[in-house]
Amino acid sequence: MGGIIGIESIIYGVEDLDQCVRYFEDFGLHLSARADREAVFELEEGSSVLIRPLADAVVEGQKLTGFGVQQVIWGVRDQKNLDRLVARLRNVTDVAIDADGTARFLDCDGIAMGLRIYDKRTIWGAPEPVNSYGNVQRRNANRKWRVKANPKTIQHVVFHAPDPEASFAWYRDNLDFRLSDIQEGIGVFARAPGTNDHHNLYWLRADLPGLTGATRFNHANFGVEDIDEVMVGANYMERQGWKKSSWGLGRHRIASSIFLYLPCPAGGEAEYGTDSDSLDDSWVPRRWSWLFGTMSFMHNLQPWILEEVPWEVDFVEGYAPAKPVAPHPDQAADAAVKAGGVEAGAALPNPTHGKLLAAGKAMTESQK
Repeated sequence: MGGIIGIESIIYGVEDLDQCVRYFEDFGLHLSARADREAVFELEEGSSVLIRPLADAVVEGQKLTGFGVQQVIWGVRDQKNLDRLVARLRNVTDVAIDADGTARFLDCDGIAMGLRIYDKRTIWGAPEPVNSYGNVQRRNANRKWRVKANPKTIQHVVFHAPDPEASFAWYRDNLDFRLSDIQEGIGVFARAPGTNDHHNLYWLRADLPGLTGATRFNHANFGVEDIDEVMVGANYMERQGWKKSSWGLGRHRIASSIFLYLPCPAGGEAEYGTDSDSLDDSWVPRRWSWLFGTMSFMHNLQPWILEEVPWEVDFVEGYAPAKPVAPHPDQAADAAVKAGGVEAGAALPNPTHGKLLAAGKAMTESQK
């Protein structure tokens, strides 16, 4: 897979650098460098989290407001892909190339982004075997004991945007992002073309009730191994005095992922995530009722979802295969077959299928 292969780094603009360093160390990230006005955390996949005072992280011309992630640097596999994407971007936005080769630009929403060659490492997990009725995978052995979480990947970032579908179209047309799912009236999920993550970007409507309408950072998702690590991380953070999650542990229907969002002093929330769907280009995007897609379970049910919601989900128009199936070019237009299992008037894909169906029907008749 070419093009963008994931998030290479995110750059936070914060109010209290010392407090945010302590937070992310407790959260489970590895601090690799610290200076007066910057801290750098490195994850096992090779990605980084940089924390700077807000004034140092803000990019001239950006439209983001508030604390949180101010820049996202996307990783590409090689110089060839980097050059190709930069050439396309220059048709729609200004691109500046740093001395280290990083290409920096503002997207359609005025959010600062970048592209950089990324030596992304594959992470191998060893989730604990699960016992279930009649299917014992772990005998005479305890599950893994952990002290705290150890996130190894940055899976996605989320921003409030004025028009999520327009934001996705810009990333699709200029950076080859793939549509994953649409949460009706709420937001759009998309993945970078060189990943199998369900999504690497989610745009949330900025004018939803409770939001200000401004373009701003919402949260970043950090990948852990399993549900045990999510909860060990949550318990460790609480013991260190950090605020608890308002929703608690849950699983989204969209992406099937386990989630736990924690308030973050660096801005927005920091999410422990695991067990998300893995997609490739054969995936057909869904359009979900926003309530139905939000969760299949949530530890602390919120007032707006106390009532059971209807099961509402469908394929996104234009992505699902067309129906009925068109006839084979060599098949006569009136060569439709009426038989069990084939809708009356529906053309079969090619003449061979018609012959096989007719032969099977004749054999069935002879055996009566």
